[in-house]
Amino acid sequence: MEPKAKKALGQHWLTDTISLRAMCTAAHVLLGETVLEIGPGFGTLTEQLIVVGANVTALEFDVSLIPALEKKFKPYLGTQLVVEPGDIRTFDFTTMSTEYKVVANIPYYLTSNLIQLLSETSNPPSTAVLLVQKEVAARVASKPGDMSILSITAQYYWDVDLDMVVLAEMFRPTPKVDSQILVLKYRSNPLFTEVDTKRFFQIVKAGFSQKRKTLLNSLSAGLRMERDATKALCEQADINPGLRAQALSLEDWHKLYLSLEV
Repeated sequence: MEPKAKKALGQHWLTDTISLRAMCTAAHVLLGETVLEIGPGFGTLTEQLIVVGANVTALEFDVSLIPALEKKFKPYLGTQLVVEPGDIRTFDFTTMSTEYKVVANIPYYLTSNLIQLLSETSNPPSTAVLLVQKEVAARVASKPGDMSILSITAQYYWDVDLDMVVLAEMFRPTPKVDSQILVLKYRSNPLFTEVDTKRFFQIVKAGFSQKRKTLLNSLSAGLRMERDATKALCEQADINPGLRAQALSLEDWHKLYLSLEV
């Protein structure tokens, strides 16, 4: 008997085998690889990960689901599967091996926070395949003109790709929107060299501090700079101060960073 999904936890069980297998394929999960699964629920994705030969650490926030998971996968416990109670928001990623992947069907509300956590940990996965709200997946992969702090963060640390769309009807209970497989591959070589990442994102956040205003206004306020100095900064970086933050590419933000650090 399937457990009853808890609305407060954003639980929507994916039961479509094709979609579940597509997630494993998108992650290129190979025999013997270590995979961190976030929120296994009642184990539909866990089962597919075990089938392809992964060694799975399944982290489940809802402890009421753990006994059924352990019963279902009893033959694999301690060999191919470890089921742990825990919250990914406080999870210690350094407990994972130095080579691991994340594959997960995550609650929609968790997406932005999780991408930030995976990006900033000292032990990031080589690949993260996340099933997220379709609209959010598109936002993570967005291009200049429609950028956000989320897309800049993701693309700074990861190569971002979009995979299969999973229709809402494939879940129980049925969510209001479709989902999409988001594929993040960690950049083994940084996008920019010799960058103080904290300072870089301080500039980005300043630029988005007043999203509807021009860079001249938002950077002036966010960085506490005089307008003339901000205008000179943009001109030195060869960026129109009349643009809005969402129009800039990562390379544009890097040029602003370099101009400010001179």
